[in-house]
Amino acid sequence: MQSKICMRYLISGRVQGVWFRASAQEEAKKLDLTGWARNLQDGRVEVLACGDKEKLAQFYQWLHQGPELAKVDEVVSEASSWEDFERFSVK
Repeated sequence: MQSKICMRYLISGRVQGVWFRASAQEEAKKLDLTGWARNLQDGRVEVLACGDKEKLAQFYQWLHQGPELAKVDEVVSEASSWEDFERFSVK
């Protein structure tokens, strides 16, 4: 039985202007995750990802690296209530 959950991530470092959200979208699609990614005013990126627990664990590892030009300093994660999205979008 798959356990489906949602996780909210706050990623800080050099994560805006480096294709972080679009790369997160690509990675989420590969892992069959849904949700969204958006830039925050304070320079962080916020991501809400929903799907299989094991796939979210892989996504969490990817978020620590990000795309080539990113420099991730910290990823804060917390469980979030389940939301049903059709796909993963960039806001």
